[in-house]
Order: sequence, then C-alpha cells, then structure tokens
Amino acid sequence: MEIMKFKTNLGSREEVSRIASSLDKEESISRWNIDTASEDNLLSVSGVNLDPQRIACIVRNAGFKAEIIRVLGINGHEM
Repeated sequence: MEIMKFKTNLGSREEVSRIASSLDKEESISRWNIDTASEDNLLSVSGVNLDPQRIACIVRNAGFKAEIIRVLGINGHEM
C-alpha cells in the first residue's frame, strides 16, 4: 500500500465532485480524500502500484492543478 499526497487548487465540494468519478474509476486507487480546509487543498491517495503522473493527469484533465508533494510506502516510510 502506498500513500501519495498532492497539492491542488480544488477548493470546493463542487470542484471535488468534478474529479470524483475519475478517481473512483482508477483501479490502482483504493481510497482518496481531498482536504479543502488545508492551505494546500491536499489530495491524499492510497493504493497499490500508484502512478503519480496518472493521478496528476486525472486532476489536470478536469481543469485543475496537482503537484505531488509526498510519497509514503507500506509502513508509512517515505519512498
């Protein structure tokens, strides 16, 4: 299990809903969450064999920005 965190410009529930179905369809993602209350509107994604470029592309294709800021491995250690 990996955990990736992305800085985004998703600031509202309406904006999050625009990418929800695409993130839900991505087979490598088991869970995701966007913290719109955080300064960086953090997108946290967990799953197996995650591709950070693919996840960022999903966000960009919906018209938003995504910059990877952290990757954690199975035990929560940075990769």
